[in-house]
This record gives sequence, C-alpha cells and structure tokens, in this order.
Amino acid sequence: MTDCITMIKYQGLGNDYLVLDPNKNRVQLQGKKIALMCQRGFGLGADGVLYGPVDINGKMGVHIYNSDGSEAAISGNGVCIFAKYLLDHEYVKEKKFEIKTLSGSIEVECLNSRATEFRVNMGKASFLSREIPVTGEVREVINEDFTFNNKDYKATCLTIGNPHCIIFMDEVSEKAARELGPYVENADEFPERMNLQICRKIDTGNLDIEIWERGSGYTKASGTGSCAAAMAAYKLGLTENRININQPGGMIQIDIHEDGTIYMTGSVGYVADMSVAESFSHKQITKGNGKCCFLSFALMIRYIRKIFTDTKERFTLLWILQCWEQEMQW
Repeated sequence: MTDCITMIKYQGLGNDYLVLDPNKNRVQLQGKKIALMCQRGFGLGADGVLYGPVDINGKMGVHIYNSDGSEAAISGNGVCIFAKYLLDHEYVKEKKFEIKTLSGSIEVECLNSRATEFRVNMGKASFLSREIPVTGEVREVINEDFTFNNKDYKATCLTIGNPHCIIFMDEVSEKAARELGPYVENADEFPERMNLQICRKIDTGNLDIEIWERGSGYTKASGTGSCAAAMAAYKLGLTENRININQPGGMIQIDIHEDGTIYMTGSVGYVADMSVAESFSHKQITKGNGKCCFLSFALMIRYIRKIFTDTKERFTLLWILQCWEQEMQW
C-alpha cells in the first residue's frame, strides 16, 4: 500500500501508544497530525505517539508525544513499549540497553523471552520547586497547602523528568481524577502545566492511584506517575522502599534504592499493526453544524490562561471546555 502511514499499537496496563518508525514512513510530524491520529472515535485512538528510533545526541532515542500533540520528556510505560518495539524488530538484541529521551538516557532491562516484562531505571526525583517547576520561593514542595477549584488540598510536587502533583485522599476514583485534573494541570502555580496523581494508602507496600496526565487527560496507567506517587509516599514516611502501585490498568512495582534511584517494573503487550492513508492526517474532522473540532484542547487552555485573568471565570471556562472535550470525543 503506497502513500500510507504504518504504525504499531502497544499498551502498558491500558496506557496505549502508537509507534511510528521514521525508517518505515516518510511523514512530517506536527502536533495537529498527532492529535488527529490519537483521537478515539475519529482517529486510531491512543494516549500518545512514540516516534523512533531516531538519533538523539549520537544515541538511539525516541520522541514521546502526548495525545494533544505536545512533546513529553519521559514516559515510563512509553519507554517500556518502545523497548519492546526495538526488540521485536531487532534494532537491539541485548537484554540490557539504553534509550535516549528528552530527559536523558534511560536504562532498560528485558526480563523475559517474550519481551513483555521490563525493568527501567527512571533516575532520581527532585522535590525542588525551581526544578519541577512550581512558582514561589525555592523550596522542597512537600505536603504543602494548595487551592484548586476553591478547595484546599495538601499536595507534594516533584519531577522525575516531568512534573507531578501528588494528593493523598481517603478514597480515589476516576470521577475524582477527571474533576480535579484540569484544575491542577492548569493552575497558575505550575507554569509548565502539571500531571496529577490522587492516591490512597492501603498499607506500607501498596497504594491505589488515579491519574490525570497533562496533554492526555485521564489515563488508566502511568509509569512516571507510579514512580512519582511511590516516591512521594516514601518521602512522607508512608511506605517502605518497595511499593506496588495499583491503578485501573493494573499494577506497577516501584523500588527505591538508598541513593534515591527509582526502578520501575511493568508489563507491556502488542495490540495491532495499523496503517492509514497519508491524506488522513490532512483532513479536518467535523461534527454537528460542520465547525472544525480539530483545535488542540491544550492550545485552547493556553489561550484561556492568557486572556482571562479572573480565577473563577477562568476555571469555569476550563470546566466547560473539559465537558465539551469529553462530548466531542477528541
């Protein structure tokens, strides 16, 4: 089939990605093109796109894109999925190798012959506000007071290549993550937007979490989100250094070494080979009265943040936009 884009879909605990290999496709990736392909209902449906293998500073790497077309520095599940792709297609033959991302080199180890179980060195977390980033004086953002949607919360923030806000609650649910997520993601305190994990401690070795990802919205699983939740719980003295993170898609095991290095162990699987006509990525998707519904959700959020200075008015618009986004099935 000529003039088509070929991709392979994988998932890690329901966190699904399209792998787009530049060696097998000639396509110029743009944010709107990625957003269109990732749309569920109108497109192929995915939480993001993994573009690689590519050369990043002389090493084999991958560019990780969220479903709104924005680029992410790191994704734990994304790295595991891409590692499986590299093994499946014989780009690498060793069980241990490195993958370069925007956040640096990531060490990966395949744990079984089917290349479905991986252990990833996710590096070290930082709680420093200037590195996350969080506005205000330089400090470690640990169990700090925040107000989101006119409600007060105790939150811990950290970066593990991308920023995370961790809030512990007595109960966690998809509904709570969906309702709180847009307010945390776009809060003024977080100039580069924010990922959210709401957490419930089960015991010293287990957490339940629900996830809202910047640029993707609600997701069933997140590798970096699991690492962030585990590290926050460990920092707060709530858990031991080996923690099972239970999320709607399944369980990820996190190990925190004495020097602070975080290791993630998780599973991934093949879903399907996919191909679309290259012209698909140039089409506009319309609905209802024919108006174009193609503008990035995240882009509209940025406009709202710039134009509207009144906090209550801004969050009302963000809530309306979130409801519209769900209705339109972007």
